[in-house]
Amino acid sequence: MTIDKHHVATTLNYWDDPGDGSKPTPIFIGKGRISNKRPHKAHDFVVSDVSGEEDRYTLDGQGFQYLQHKSREELFTDEQQIRTTYYPECEQLVKAITGARQVHIFNHKVRRGPTQWHHLGLHNLANRGPVTRTHVDQSNEGAERRLRWELPDEADDVIKKRYQIINVWRPIRPILKDPIAVADSSSVPDADLVGAEMTEDGFVGESWVVRHSPGHRWYYKHGMTPEDVLLIKCFDSDETVARRALHSAFEDPAYRDCESRQSNEVRCLVCY
Repeated sequence: MTIDKHHVATTLNYWDDPGDGSKPTPIFIGKGRISNKRPHKAHDFVVSDVSGEEDRYTLDGQGFQYLQHKSREELFTDEQQIRTTYYPECEQLVKAITGARQVHIFNHKVRRGPTQWHHLGLHNLANRGPVTRTHVDQSNEGAERRLRWELPDEADDVIKKRYQIINVWRPIRPILKDPIAVADSSSVPDADLVGAEMTEDGFVGESWVVRHSPGHRWYYKHGMTPEDVLLIKCFDSDETVARRALHSAFEDPAYRDCESRQSNEVRCLVCY
């Protein structure tokens, strides 16, 4: 069966490097609010639809992987229920895919807000919407900081073996507006990545922001449903495989007027 692909000509927002060697503007999240004044610039790309060819993309090959998985959690409105019902599902899912010995979930983000939530002055996290900026949640340095923050007693042992940070990303309702794009790790050299500080509830982390390159190859799956899961690798200590996948929400002009996207992502420390 031939699937009719829905590739999208769009723009993706990259860090606007001032070129003077200065570091990216820090981001602060806490007390229910977010401050993000980091300058970005839009660049034209075509984001390719992987529908029907999902199996070609793997965590170790490209840095991301699409799965089918039905969750018992459907609403994602009760924070405690997300932790007690959904976290264990994600732990088992990631273990099954990776063969890891331990999966430690350190937080999650539910997104239901409008596209331009930052620009609308909606800096309160109750209006958290899609992140329309190319990024990776943890830099190499940021991954070790997160490991030592979350597992201080085990970190020295964990770091001697392979460990990863993987996001489990799932729609809460079927998605047409503001889908999520991921970039093939092999198309993004390390030189395009810049460490950027982000403080969240007292934890001083570091993410990657990205310098623009027309060679970056971007992908997404059109029309994802709550039974579609995207695993996004943010870090891998194994240097022989794909180590990270840039990602960003993007605008599909065909669905600009649809209702706001609803999604959830769970952040996992994966230990071997």
